Amino acid sequence: MNHSTILKYSFFFCALFIWNACQQTTPNVDMDLEVPNFALLDQNGEFHELYYYGDAKAVVLYTQGNGCSTVRGDMPALKSIRSTFKEKGVEFFMINANEKDDRESILAEAEAHDIEFPILMDKTQLATEALQIHKTGEAILLDPESWTVSYRGPVANLTEAIEAQFNGELLAENYVQASTGSPIRLQHPDKAAFENISYVHDVVPIIQEKCVRCHVEGGIAPFAMDSYDTVLGWSHMIREVLRTKRMPPWHADPHYGVFEDDLSLSKEELQTLVHWIDAGANNDTEEDPLAEKKTYAKKWTLGEPDIVVQLNKEEIPATGILDYRYQELEIDIEQDVWATACQVIPDNEEVLHHVIVSLIYPDGFVEPIDRRSPWIDGLFMGWAPGQDVEKFPHNTGRILPKGSKLHFQLHYTTNGKAQTDQSTIGIYTTTKAPEKEFFQVGAVEGDIKLLPNEFYENSAKYRFDKEVTLYSVLPHMHYRGKQMTYVALYPNGEREIILNVPNYNFNWQRTYWLKEPKVLPARTVVYVDAVFDNTSRNTFNPAPEKTVYFGDYSFDEMLVGFMSFHYGKPTRPDSKKISMK
Repeated sequence: MNHSTILKYSFFFCALFIWNACQQTTPNVDMDLEVPNFALLDQNGEFHELYYYGDAKAVVLYTQGNGCSTVRGDMPALKSIRSTFKEKGVEFFMINANEKDDRESILAEAEAHDIEFPILMDKTQLATEALQIHKTGEAILLDPESWTVSYRGPVANLTEAIEAQFNGELLAENYVQASTGSPIRLQHPDKAAFENISYVHDVVPIIQEKCVRCHVEGGIAPFAMDSYDTVLGWSHMIREVLRTKRMPPWHADPHYGVFEDDLSLSKEELQTLVHWIDAGANNDTEEDPLAEKKTYAKKWTLGEPDIVVQLNKEEIPATGILDYRYQELEIDIEQDVWATACQVIPDNEEVLHHVIVSLIYPDGFVEPIDRRSPWIDGLFMGWAPGQDVEKFPHNTGRILPKGSKLHFQLHYTTNGKAQTDQSTIGIYTTTKAPEKEFFQVGAVEGDIKLLPNEFYENSAKYRFDKEVTLYSVLPHMHYRGKQMTYVALYPNGEREIILNVPNYNFNWQRTYWLKEPKVLPARTVVYVDAVFDNTSRNTFNPAPEKTVYFGDYSFDEMLVGFMSFHYGKPTRPDSKKISMK
């Protein structure tokens, strides 16, 4: 056989192999599937939870992959269908589960091919597995009343399928296997292998590292993960809050910044927990590692503080919306001292929402920073759910002059039972003046107005006239807060996203401490961009029918982006900040 003949046969078999691969049909799917809730970020860093769209007339998910000719070819038809049905209450999304497609490449694909749809990025493939997706170029039509699949197949039949669903009907052929599109490489195609996930060796280490700090007897979580039986009993709820990103309580977009004490789970950890539950949450031991008795101890993280102040007791009624409570307490010190760390030990976390402490300086003392408000700039210390001790960076501190008073703002929420609270604060001090003073300021915008049942966007900004080193940021909104992004605009015109919180949650007042402190040159302006959701889709919204303004109470709104810093460059590169443990 000559060389040309060999070459000809090689081309033939190669073409045959490609043809066969293209002709392979996707595995059969369960059309009676009840689609579980899940949440994903899109290519723009925006958060989408499926059941949030429960009031839609229909939801369309289209499986997308970069470079797929079927997807690119479907775009004109898909845009036309969206144009027809968007105003009729149909929501449209794409979903990308390809491992090789990262956010930058998805953004580039969307820009190059004029893809205007939110592309949900499913890097864990947990939503893809639940939806039984195997190929790109497939349209999946969901009925939000039952969260079942009304149609799946090519875009060519999508208009007819939507109209049928509007009429309470199904197409005679409501499942058409995709003949084109690119196969999606599943990371875990063999579900039988899920049964090999070990409770002892795979699951327990994740729970011990990321969960039991809150899920412990006496902790802030609603139940303690203190045994296999308890975890098994809550397993379906655990799977749901993992899929919807409600747990762990970490809301930073991983695409921007690296932060201390990151509570989020890795892709592999999420897959392990969900797949273990999918397989029936098997137990492979008689000696339960979680059964060791543990309780949450309200203790001083850094040892006994130099100054301990117990607040006056507050009586909290069973019901009602409470005004902020304020207290002023003197400090018994004989000379000026510097705080190096602070901690609040809450007495009753069931009703205490936050504690903020500012200083009332003695007469004649020049305040170290201009304060537009004692509750915005120059805060001395604070506490909210999810926070513990705040240890200031190396060789920094906050001045506590002799004759000062501590001014407390206390926010309580009622829970149906009359209770009391008498929290305690601890301050670690030194008499030696540190190299730099550690400040907290807030970018704040008070001129906000949220109209009924609408989204609202606004921004605050803070200009640093001198060079500073930024250590932490703390987004603050109330129940209608949806997203907050910190963007630094440098003097040379460059912009950098410091933090994006696409799924803001008022119940978790999280301070994000930068893994590496960031030096901001003089004349840097930090913009804090906020999105508010004053619609009925927002399940936290107390009154979507009301117009909302800036105000102190939870049913009002706020737009404040707190920042902690000192002037100049870091005093030491390896400065350690806060511990959430």
